[in-house]
Amino acid sequence: MDVSQYLEIFIEETKEHLQSLNEHILILEKEPENEATINEIFRAAHSLKGMAGTMGYKKMQELTHHMENVFSEIRNGKMKASSELVDVVFKGLDTLEAYLANIQSDGSEGDQDCNNIIIALNKILSSGLGNDNSASKDKYMEPFADEITLAAPDKDDKYKFRSLKIEEYEKKAIAKAISLDLNVVGLTIYIQEYCVLKGARAFMVNRTLEDHGEIIKLYPSAQDLEDEKYDFDYSAFVITKETPEQLINFCMSVSEVKEVVADYIRLEEDELGIYLAQIKQDEAPTTKVSTEPGSLKAGAATTSKQTTKPVANRSVRVDIDKLDVLMNLVSELIIAKNSLVSSSSSLHNQLETAFYDQIEYLERVTTNLHESVMKVRMVPIESVVNRFPRMIRDLSKNLNKQMELYMTGEETELDRTVIDEIGDPLMHLLRNAADHGLESSEDRISLGKDPVGSIYLDAYQDGNNVVIEVRDDGAGINVDKIRKKAIERGTITEDQASRMTDKDVIDILFMPSFSTSEKVTDVSGRGVGLDVVKTKIEALGGDIEAKTVLGKGSNFIIRLPLTLAIIQSLMVKISNEKYALPLGNIQTVENIGSRDIKKIGGKEVLNLRGDVIPIIRLGEILDCAKGDKTNQLLVVVVKKGERLAGMVVDELIGQQDIVIKSIGKYIKNHKVISGATILGNGEVALILDVNTLI
Repeated sequence: MDVSQYLEIFIEETKEHLQSLNEHILILEKEPENEATINEIFRAAHSLKGMAGTMGYKKMQELTHHMENVFSEIRNGKMKASSELVDVVFKGLDTLEAYLANIQSDGSEGDQDCNNIIIALNKILSSGLGNDNSASKDKYMEPFADEITLAAPDKDDKYKFRSLKIEEYEKKAIAKAISLDLNVVGLTIYIQEYCVLKGARAFMVNRTLEDHGEIIKLYPSAQDLEDEKYDFDYSAFVITKETPEQLINFCMSVSEVKEVVADYIRLEEDELGIYLAQIKQDEAPTTKVSTEPGSLKAGAATTSKQTTKPVANRSVRVDIDKLDVLMNLVSELIIAKNSLVSSSSSLHNQLETAFYDQIEYLERVTTNLHESVMKVRMVPIESVVNRFPRMIRDLSKNLNKQMELYMTGEETELDRTVIDEIGDPLMHLLRNAADHGLESSEDRISLGKDPVGSIYLDAYQDGNNVVIEVRDDGAGINVDKIRKKAIERGTITEDQASRMTDKDVIDILFMPSFSTSEKVTDVSGRGVGLDVVKTKIEALGGDIEAKTVLGKGSNFIIRLPLTLAIIQSLMVKISNEKYALPLGNIQTVENIGSRDIKKIGGKEVLNLRGDVIPIIRLGEILDCAKGDKTNQLLVVVVKKGERLAGMVVDELIGQQDIVIKSIGKYIKNHKVISGATILGNGEVALILDVNTLI
């Protein structure tokens, strides 16, 4: 058994329990009498305490123990939850998260002290119970480790190892040990009932025993102990140089061991004589006796692992790296399919129908495989947004503003790669909404608004994209203030400012180091927020736009692709080169007469069914060789948010699933190109990033 596998489980489950505590304590603050919430908090704290004790993390164990004490009394109706308690518990959760972060990085809890939090918890506890601090100190301030004492083995029924049947080969091993002046000790180990990972606890006890001898018998078996198929006690026979009392002390040094009883294992005199005689006659001993750990030979039939394990559940945690390998295999399969399609199109007159059927079948298989892998990679956005209610609660206190966060669409799924990166941009937007967007309660009342400001986080799927909106009902964005600030800083000239629409002015907020905040705060206003948000989202293949109504509020809209690995695209030709345009951005393809292209302010535009859209000549941007001028232009109309643009191309090749490959260092600092793909004939085509062109 590898202890690292338990560490991974511990980390994942600790994250889940901490998130559960965050969510339920927020509910408790609003509903102090909610019994279901109180019970859930107690269970989560209890589970965390047991898990931390199992893994040997004393600080986490002690802190959660004292949290559990408080909520035990609340659950029993002896005291009430207060706002002060909620503040202290949140500080405790922050400390636990810091411990967990340290455990993830170097395996230890770190040096952060939690005594102040424990003292505060116990002060609240004694006050809530109507006791003075001194009266409650003895009961609640004692170190957690002192709770566990070695019970005197005064009852024979505790010595369960005495009732075990000793097999022939085990008797021979015992006789051999005695002939070598070694002790054979039987033990029954009792684990604390609150222990969560019994399998890990048994493993750690057994490892301690093997440091001082050799285990020749386990009941239940090693496999059953690993699979936690035992109550809270098990027995072992150990060949050792130590005494039973010494082994008891060694086992009791492992946390969450409730009690250990032990005694010598002896054979009857006549039985011992028979086995000693057999040992002398044997050319080689049947059992190799050693006190070195890991030399378990005797009893192998009892402790050997089974070849198969029963299915414990139907869900697994999958390493993202393994999924990336699988995705790469699917990518290569799609390239192979495209190659077959390309070959068949050039020889279609000589190929039989059966071959086409196989091509179609291969296409169906790759499509289904692609969709299946995508579903495996998809993760609910809930895993990112579930930490935001706590953040808004803390901001409300720090900024002295009343505010509420309303979330919808937490079940909306995104590619895991996107999920890992989207958390920070969303946090920036929410902090901006809380700091810049919402007015103070006094200002809101004077404006006739609800004194409690509202922030909304909505997520939903729109075609091949996921849209996330962060909006508020605050003051909105003062466009004139931005325009004035931009002119003062020299970002734009007064002439440019006079020609800019409100939308263009708002986009200035996304420029590097631009902030309208009059003061720098810990929350926002450092000028490194929205430009970082925009850069991060565009790196994920998405885009962001802002809408606002002065006095009513603001809305930041993020659009992200469902996946970053395989996309549907429209293959086009510009001059003699092939390019891919993501299909999700394309609205229509139009055949336009060159006379329909007009110029406004020196820029080419097209009036398309009442909408005036800019024309982008891709050949000029990409510096492609110019072909002959024609009277007809092929225009691909693409959309970014509410903006439209027409991309002029020379030829349409068709729709195709493409595999996005990184271009690495080959093309630097060119945002127009987001990657490359390999076509069926082996050619490389560049993928154009529509968002940067509009």
